[in-house]
Amino acid sequence: MAAQDFQDLCTFESFKSFWHSYGYGVDQQGLIEQEFNRIKGLTYLDHAGTTLFPKSQIKAFYDDISRNIYGNPHSHNPCSRLTHDTVETVRYRILQHFNTSPEEYSVIFTSGCTAALKLVADTFPWTAGSSQNPGSQFCFLTDNHTSVVGMRGALALNGISTVPVRPQEVEKRKPSAQTKSEDVSSVSHLFCYPAQSNFSGRKYPLSYVKEIQSGQLYPACQHSGRWFVLLDAACFVSCSPLDLSRCPADFVPISFYKIFGFPTGLGALLVRNEAAELLRKTYFGGGTAAAYLAEENYFIPKPNVISRFEDGTISFLDIISLYHGFETLRKLTGSMLNIQHHTFGLARYTFMMLSCLRHNNGKPVAQIHGDNDFQNMAEQGPIINFSLLDDQGQTVGYSQVDKMASLFNIHFRTGCFCNTGACQHYLSISNQTVKSNLHAGHICGDNIDLVDGCPTGSLRVSFGYMSSFEDSQNFLQFVVNNFVSKPLILDQIRLARFKSPSVMKASVSYDLALIPNDQPRHKSELKTTASAESTTTKSEDTEQNNHSTHTLTNIFIYPVKSCASFQVTEWPLGPQGLLYDRLWMVVNENAVCLNQKREPKLCLICPVICLASNTMKLHAAGLYIKYYTCI
Repeated sequence: MAAQDFQDLCTFESFKSFWHSYGYGVDQQGLIEQEFNRIKGLTYLDHAGTTLFPKSQIKAFYDDISRNIYGNPHSHNPCSRLTHDTVETVRYRILQHFNTSPEEYSVIFTSGCTAALKLVADTFPWTAGSSQNPGSQFCFLTDNHTSVVGMRGALALNGISTVPVRPQEVEKRKPSAQTKSEDVSSVSHLFCYPAQSNFSGRKYPLSYVKEIQSGQLYPACQHSGRWFVLLDAACFVSCSPLDLSRCPADFVPISFYKIFGFPTGLGALLVRNEAAELLRKTYFGGGTAAAYLAEENYFIPKPNVISRFEDGTISFLDIISLYHGFETLRKLTGSMLNIQHHTFGLARYTFMMLSCLRHNNGKPVAQIHGDNDFQNMAEQGPIINFSLLDDQGQTVGYSQVDKMASLFNIHFRTGCFCNTGACQHYLSISNQTVKSNLHAGHICGDNIDLVDGCPTGSLRVSFGYMSSFEDSQNFLQFVVNNFVSKPLILDQIRLARFKSPSVMKASVSYDLALIPNDQPRHKSELKTTASAESTTTKSEDTEQNNHSTHTLTNIFIYPVKSCASFQVTEWPLGPQGLLYDRLWMVVNENAVCLNQKREPKLCLICPVICLASNTMKLHAAGLYIKYYTCI
């Protein structure tokens, strides 16, 4: 398919009927203007990192704390009782959101999902292994967040076995009725898995919960005892409904900023009351003691599960703000199911177009890191993880893409996303390579995107309920303009599989942006202009009498340091190489040379040299034209 057809498919009209079936029936642009006008001119695609809070949520919270006085809930005066009652209302609202009740679950507030995970690691009834008893097993999917894998650090010194399990191994063995364990109390084991991968957006079956608890799923079949399940729902609940009445996980850690955008630094552990009774807590803080002695090792915890585990004064004002978060979310979207439809529709379309993009030689523009093709929202969340490739199939470093995107006000996430296991799996990075990369200076979170030409991470775009179709358009246009060798084509076979809507007239045009000389050059750049004249040179190997042919297809010169290139088909030589190449630089008022590290927008300045008039013209989008005389 030609570039014009791609432009046609990227118009809102051509996709309206398809996308409307996934939306929640609101005026999306009206919603953005009313609640999120601060993101005007910005394409925000990092909702898996944190979503954005609406203006009305903050206003409602401000009006609340402006009218009411909320005291410390550990006191008993009227304003403290108001705080206590409001916090308990929020607890009930949280359980209602997950379709459960206080009879089944308790809400323990923490500083975030990570703190909730640490609470489980520190208090779970682990049994150390011995020669007679293998002890407890701590099992986790390798596609888990760092904070889940890090739980093993609290267990290693206590002799608890750690078993990493690859996703494809989970259903490898199912025990028969005769081998199913009957001992449900002697030893406790814990299996952790994510409801949704924060790397690829893959959703793991919620049915795993009951199957593991009943010993019907690997690895529960291998060890007798009682199996508990920790379901990491932090990524999942941001855009999907979670029904704990159907998948009664024993422990469910969440972070509220993933759902509402505000407040940050507040999470919760949803724990089944049956499992909570088994937790062994050693530290006690203010508000958790029924009685204790300062001069004697005597301590009696409060009987209430929540009171036993919330040390000190909870962040009660932030907790109160959650009430307004739930209410605002309901008013704006209707339900989490509506959000799921909306975000999945946007992600599916973006995936469809991105996976079909091809360079002019037919090679793919993007490599998608995932396990499905976005056909079922029960299996895939609104996350697309990918790497961009040049027209020779080589990976473009994620840091380079990220820097370019920032120039166009497009925000997404890069790296390994605190999920080394998934990163290794999808990018084929061995354990030894991780260690070698560390020795070479690469650590998690830095900008070293390629080591020996191999990627150390990838790119991730993710959608939220306020995301729009224009966000998808802007992202796709950015990729086409900057990382696709023209003429652009689409994979018609793959595109047909998605049953895309009818093509309508395009209203946008695409130009391949010039690549700045401070960035590593794309190999695709050598084939960008088909009309360029070719010059052929031959070299003769006198010793072996062999002939090899080399073809020069394009010439790029960089008259001004850190600015864009100037492409020519022929060019005279000067005393130091190509005439006027790398001759000038931009300086500030103190004569200090500027580069793209200090001023990234320098790459938008395009120099054009006219040999006939001996002048150079500098221009950039939205800026005035300046002429200089070449000396």
